[in-house]
Amino acid sequence: MLNRGLVAGALLVACVGPIQAQMAASADTALARKVDSIANQVLQSTGVPSASVAIVKNGRLAYANAYGAAKLEPRLTASPDMRYAIGSISKQFTAVAVLLLQQDGKLRLDDPVSRFIPGLTRGSEVTVRQLLSHTSGYQDFWPQDYVMPMMLKATTPQAIADRWAKQPLDFDPGSRWQYSNTNYTLAGMVVEKASGMPFFQFVRTRILAPVGLTSAADFDASPRAANATGYIRYALGPLRPAPDAGSGWMWAAGELAMTARDLANWDINIIRHALLKPESYRELEREVVLNNGAGSGYALGLDVAMQGGRFMIEHSGEVSGFTAENMVFPEDSAAIVVLTNQDATPASGTIATQISQALFPTEDKLADSRTARARAIFDGLGRGTIDRSLFTSNANAYFSDQALKDFASSLGPLGAPTGFVQTRQALRGGMTYRSYRVSFPNRTIRVWTYETPDGKLEQYQVAPVG
Repeated sequence: MLNRGLVAGALLVACVGPIQAQMAASADTALARKVDSIANQVLQSTGVPSASVAIVKNGRLAYANAYGAAKLEPRLTASPDMRYAIGSISKQFTAVAVLLLQQDGKLRLDDPVSRFIPGLTRGSEVTVRQLLSHTSGYQDFWPQDYVMPMMLKATTPQAIADRWAKQPLDFDPGSRWQYSNTNYTLAGMVVEKASGMPFFQFVRTRILAPVGLTSAADFDASPRAANATGYIRYALGPLRPAPDAGSGWMWAAGELAMTARDLANWDINIIRHALLKPESYRELEREVVLNNGAGSGYALGLDVAMQGGRFMIEHSGEVSGFTAENMVFPEDSAAIVVLTNQDATPASGTIATQISQALFPTEDKLADSRTARARAIFDGLGRGTIDRSLFTSNANAYFSDQALKDFASSLGPLGAPTGFVQTRQALRGGMTYRSYRVSFPNRTIRVWTYETPDGKLEQYQVAPVG
């Protein structure tokens, strides 16, 4: 005899499954529309030729698309299958190479650099960990956002070490954090010495191949490994093809080119802890603390931070002709990759940040009504009036006669805003915090409020945006 409860349950599952699938598809479609709008708008406003974007959601690749022109003359439309240089995002691959060698028993993070590279300034004091965390004190060989004349010719890691890692340190090891590409050139040399293998061969055989990053190529050895063309712009002038740096300069500090989709697949491996042992991932993602106990904001080849209440590991990248951004939210099984083909531009970071806001929208069901109320209050303050029934006694005390006169005299001449948009919502002190961006033709103003549980405003502040 059939169990009616089981039948009913089976029918319920059969009905709910397609409904959930439809809802998920609808949500992904809505996200895709937002991403398309964001990417196209930023490219239009900045003039950057193209962007390749990939998004991880719920631990899987949810979306990948490309926008604009991968090459301007003759025009070649960007495609998600094209490789872009990822610049310093490569540093996390170097850090992972070191962690693999630690797992192999070939080195320890706290080994002195002198064990592998003789003759460096204070090499017996500087550790491998300090190289990977930018706390060594070795001077950066390339802080510029352009290619210097000497970089047009090939170099070697040893030449970089001889010139920049045998000078006096910028600070005592472990006492400060300062970004330095030299650190990662030295880390690549450590990988070669400990493994007995050329650096990129080790990365390819121990990292890229095992996790299936089939598009990844050595941009340092050949700039043509990126099949999108990189561009440079002088001030607001026209886009021009960027010069190629000579081999050896990018190396372990920024050697990789790949598709945005493959970088997103790497992020999925990071989220799943699929390649390294758990203790190695803890080392990779844990913030390094300075000698004085202050946090550095950096782990091993990764920036670490809280963004919107979410743990984020992140890194940007820049090499001649390319900029990139990679944000990973491990606890949310999400990631955002944006690769662009112009250097010295914040476009990749701008696109990624806006996508993160779309990926993690604030659950503020009152946003529209509260924005309308905040706008009405703003308009009233420009005339020197407020509806005191909207405010708590503390806020009403704040809005003295003098305060209202100052609000009116400073806001009134601005006229009507061209935009009034909520930018953030959070909780603090038992109240709801909201901030707004108020736009005028020639300036932008910030407004922020605190709302008590009964809906009254404990605070309404206005200030210029710096």
